[in-house]
Amino acid sequence: MSNSIVLRRFRKLDEDNSTFESEYLDIHGSNQRNVYTVNGQPSSKTENGDISTKKKEVTNRIGFFKLFRFASCYEITLMVIGGLCALLHGTAQPAVLLVFALLTDTFIAYDIELQELRDHRKMCMNNTIAWANGSEYQNERNETVPCGVLDIEKEMTMFAYYYIGIGIAVLLLGYCQICFWVTSAARQVQKIRKAYFKQIMRMEIGWFDCNSAGELNTRMSDNINKINDAIADQVGIFIQRFTTFVTGFLLGFVSGWKLTLVIIAVSPLIGLGAALMALFVSKLTSLGLKAYAKAGAVAEEVLSSIRTVAAFSGEKKEAERYDRNLVFAQRWGVRKGMIMGVFTGYMWMIIFLCYALAFWYGSHLIIEQNEYTPGGLLQVFLGVLIAALNFGQASPCLEAFASGRGAATKIFETIDREPEIDCMSEEGYKLNKVKGDIEFHSVTFNYPSRPDVKILDRLSMVVKAGETTAFVGPSGSGKSTATQLIQRFYDPKQGMVTLDGHDIRSLNIQWLRSLIGIVEQEPVLFATTIEENIRYGHDGLTKEQIIKAAKEANAYNFIMDLPEKFNTLVGEGGGQMSGGQKQRIAIARALVRNPKILLLDMATSALDNESEVVVQKALDKVRLGRTTISIAHRLSTVRDADVIIGFEHGRAVEQGNHAELLKRKGIYFTLVTLQSQGDSALNEKARQMAAIEEPTIEMQQSFRRGSYRASLRSSIRQRSTSQVSNIISDLSITGDVASVVHHPSGYLDDEEKVMEEEDNNIEPAPVTRILKYNAAEWPYMLLGSLGAAVNGGVNPIYALLFSHILGTFSLQNEEEKRKQINSVCLFFVILGAVSFLTQFLQSYFFAKSGELLTRKLRKLGFQAMLGQEVSWFDDHKHSPGTLTMRLATDASQVQGATGSQIGMIVNSLTNIGVSLIIAFYFSWKLTLVILCFLPFLALSGALQAKMLTGFANQDKQALEVAGRISSEALSNIRTIAGLAKEKMFVELYQTQLEGPYRAAIKKANVYGLCFGFAQSVIFLANAASYRFGGHLVVAESLHFSIVFRVIAAIVTSGTALGRASSYTPDYAKAKIAAARFFQLIDHVPKINIYSDEGEKWNNFKGEIKFIDCKFTYPSRPDFQVLNGLSISVKPGQTLAFVGSSGCGKSTSVQLLERFYDPNQGKVLIDGRNTETVNTAFLRSKIGIVSQEPVLFDCSIAENIKYGDNSRQISMDEIIAASRKAQLHDFVMSLPNKYDTSVGAQGSQLSRGQKQRIAIARAIVRDPKILLLDEATSALDSESEKTVQAALDEARQGRTCIVIAHRLSTIQNSDIIAVMSRGLIIEQGTHEKLMAVKGAYYKLVTTGAPIS
Repeated sequence: MSNSIVLRRFRKLDEDNSTFESEYLDIHGSNQRNVYTVNGQPSSKTENGDISTKKKEVTNRIGFFKLFRFASCYEITLMVIGGLCALLHGTAQPAVLLVFALLTDTFIAYDIELQELRDHRKMCMNNTIAWANGSEYQNERNETVPCGVLDIEKEMTMFAYYYIGIGIAVLLLGYCQICFWVTSAARQVQKIRKAYFKQIMRMEIGWFDCNSAGELNTRMSDNINKINDAIADQVGIFIQRFTTFVTGFLLGFVSGWKLTLVIIAVSPLIGLGAALMALFVSKLTSLGLKAYAKAGAVAEEVLSSIRTVAAFSGEKKEAERYDRNLVFAQRWGVRKGMIMGVFTGYMWMIIFLCYALAFWYGSHLIIEQNEYTPGGLLQVFLGVLIAALNFGQASPCLEAFASGRGAATKIFETIDREPEIDCMSEEGYKLNKVKGDIEFHSVTFNYPSRPDVKILDRLSMVVKAGETTAFVGPSGSGKSTATQLIQRFYDPKQGMVTLDGHDIRSLNIQWLRSLIGIVEQEPVLFATTIEENIRYGHDGLTKEQIIKAAKEANAYNFIMDLPEKFNTLVGEGGGQMSGGQKQRIAIARALVRNPKILLLDMATSALDNESEVVVQKALDKVRLGRTTISIAHRLSTVRDADVIIGFEHGRAVEQGNHAELLKRKGIYFTLVTLQSQGDSALNEKARQMAAIEEPTIEMQQSFRRGSYRASLRSSIRQRSTSQVSNIISDLSITGDVASVVHHPSGYLDDEEKVMEEEDNNIEPAPVTRILKYNAAEWPYMLLGSLGAAVNGGVNPIYALLFSHILGTFSLQNEEEKRKQINSVCLFFVILGAVSFLTQFLQSYFFAKSGELLTRKLRKLGFQAMLGQEVSWFDDHKHSPGTLTMRLATDASQVQGATGSQIGMIVNSLTNIGVSLIIAFYFSWKLTLVILCFLPFLALSGALQAKMLTGFANQDKQALEVAGRISSEALSNIRTIAGLAKEKMFVELYQTQLEGPYRAAIKKANVYGLCFGFAQSVIFLANAASYRFGGHLVVAESLHFSIVFRVIAAIVTSGTALGRASSYTPDYAKAKIAAARFFQLIDHVPKINIYSDEGEKWNNFKGEIKFIDCKFTYPSRPDFQVLNGLSISVKPGQTLAFVGSSGCGKSTSVQLLERFYDPNQGKVLIDGRNTETVNTAFLRSKIGIVSQEPVLFDCSIAENIKYGDNSRQISMDEIIAASRKAQLHDFVMSLPNKYDTSVGAQGSQLSRGQKQRIAIARAIVRDPKILLLDEATSALDSESEKTVQAALDEARQGRTCIVIAHRLSTIQNSDIIAVMSRGLIIEQGTHEKLMAVKGAYYKLVTTGAPIS
């Protein structure tokens, strides 16, 4: 054999469990930036930071009436009655117009009579006006004028009764309409929830691999809520509005078709404006989003490769690049504001012109052609207006229907899906006697979520009854998969699994699972008491049986020591128990089943030594006389098995007992060699430390959360997977590896929870601080406010003009009448023009100030993010997806407290102010009467706003308990399936739904009453106002037009008040978004790169010393990575680290770069402690080339320039560096030479080419220290030669640290250090280590993979 033995590296991800390939496969993030494998499917993070598995979205929505497929006769009756009520309710507004028309005509007739009688020559005789001499009087149109008939007070009382009658009818109809629809929806949704959950619990496990629990939980809540919205009150409201639309137009056509046609002729102009505005706004919004997406992509790229950015001090450069891209988004935002201003202005202008036209033409019809009465004119005009408004208001309902139909598609699809393995089916045989022989007949299998990865490949093996069989082999070789096939979580693609000669597919599934007891590496306990958890194992247990099982599992004693004994709550996921305690409870749970077959899936690997001994004893007790399959990586647990089967690549490659397999020198042998080495070294170290550490452990103990015993031994703990092949190659997965591996979904829920929790805990930011950031834009804000103020005055002036027109109809002089009407119409035209101008001012200037603020905040936020220490990014709350989303949304939400928001508020305030001034000026008495109703009007406005946002939040809280059950069930579906407890969870869930359902019914009544009240208040207010107005007209001879003027003015101010209050949610959101932002900006990083403090010196040599460094990643506090690393390197020497994955090689490099500081011990450079050295200075002396180099999406030259961001780099330097890196010739062969773009993450280049660019980048830096983290491991042999040559060139005269897996690359290093479990177990030159015949020697001679 040749000298350079390839050390193969198992980087197969653990296929037994859905794995998370984290962003941090090595120091600089792998090139799979932000790609998680969710249940094995590569899935990218979507904009909002969720993890979405790429699936084809089903677009075909179901029909609207299909939504009601769960309705029974009772619900259909409710909906029909509710629909009829809504239909009648819809006719109320047009009915009021009939009353209003009569009322107006009465007032005008009364006023004419008064005017005539003011002339002393006229008097009232026999109810007609006559000259005082008794001759008959005729007016200009030769008509007699009636008099004395009108008792205005009596008339007004009658009209008031009409109004009150309509008001009460509306109250009742509104109540019935809402209450019936909401009740029927609540009943149907209850059925949908039950059916959906039951159906999910029937699904086979393979289905869960493709649908994450997080996604299913969201569907249970969000999608079903959307269905609820689509079949509840919205339907009633839609029917009501549509009826109003139809009856309004009918009223218009019946009362006066000419005027109606004229108004309709103008309406296309408004429609056109609205359509164009919608078109432009959506176009500009998408352009703005596109422009921001570029900046967002920069942010995402930078945040995902934060380690590279930090290593090359590129923070300032990146912040500028981000800001350059923000300019474009800002421009589009301003343009959008401008366009919106133009179109809103245009629409208001058209509306005012339309008023002018209607009144001018209408008065023409009244005066010239005598076709209408003035009341008739109002009836037509307002009828058409109300119809148009209601038509517009019906559209949100249509949106609710559409989203309900979309949401129902997925839900109903699941409800209709037949599971492939139905765990609730009664079919299949149940054998009378079970021996327990299990056999695999050339089984081929792949997970449904990863059809292209073969997990088992024609696996054949026999597990004999009553024997203990151990499965060993590297991760991902199919050990756990085999146990899952025995439980029939999946069916094999080819071949079969038999139990006592029967294909398990022919057996009853619940019965089969009742034979099997399983204890996993991370046992799942449910959030209830210990006793209940053990009861899950078997139905109908007595207390004695539970105690017996607890004793067998070595759990009885610790349970009796707890204050609550068996009634102790274990907490969410068993969080209150230590690992060993959870394991023993799980074993007891498996034992009460009295299983024929026992599956132990790494049952002790997550425990510390002390617990392991106890649990192992328990397992040895229970194995006797049962068919036992044990999967383990610890030799102590495997040694005594009757048969050991070695797995590799989904096949059983070797079989025999401990002694036989050691002779074969195969997989098993490799495992043994490596493990015994690491164990002895660590135990030695532990012995040395025990003497020193006792007191300090006690101290730390009080600070640590979690179980006492587990953390006490955490330093001597071995993590969940084997030494040989650890998926966690030094990567910082957040939290506990194993728990992530077992419930990929739990992670997603957490991310959403984290966002919500943060929102709840955060204090809203003070507005003053937000405005401080906006201070520079004050001229824009001033002009905008000016526009808004004028704009606010427009509506009350409209009330003035409106009442003035009514007043003119009672004038006797035709000429005067015409003149006045024309001048009022002219006024309307002027109002339109002013409105156009001020709307534009308000919209444009506030958009400008708002966009400038957003850009400023985004830039500041991004700078603050880049300034955080690296460990901040390990926290999953700060994943690149979440942070990019935060930059995108938070900054734009802050506009809700400044910008256009201020405009709206100013607008509303001036509106209210001007209205009240007008009202009080003309009649303070009437104003006070109406103001009594204002609180009710405001209340009804607020109620309606609340209704529209719905009672969604209350629903959410009510459903939380049921949600907890469903999420616990879905996250732990394997455990539940293994225990065959699906039916129990379905029942639990259904009982929990009762509470929310009753609450929903109660809510239906409250909501119905509020809705009815809100709708009817306005009618009652009108009744009182017109009745009192009539009294004032008689008693104080107030002119009737003033009654209309005051009422109209106050109604407009009331609506303005309602509008102002509807902005509060945006405002609150803005304050919270701002608070999150300020929290980020105010957060002081532990390792500050923007500061100038710290030592710097000139003759930097590059001498490195690690002195007894201990380190744990902040995101995994219970797993010690470095256990006292000590080693020193002199300037110019090369140090090579070898050792298995996860032993701390890359971690030591990260401490040197000062991404982290050690928890104990020191790292010295040139004799100075790195913690006192200026961070930027330190990093400027270090160059790094990692296994998966991160390149940025720009040209080759720019990527090489990135090596030194502190100065401008000339082209000659770039070429010189490329020559050293063996890159120049390749670049010159490209058409664009050095300007060739490398693509996102360097995707346009091969690995060898990327690696050489990374080397050139490190050389340009001219570093004193060069770190090579597996720089050639990912290459094929051809590229490796080239890259290796380049590296040897680059190492000249520099201190160098190499991490490698191929011995050829490290043989000629000055020092070779073999690491295991965060310690150096031996060091020296290649020759010296070979002579010692220790761990290094074994690695070289057996060709065993180092990692």
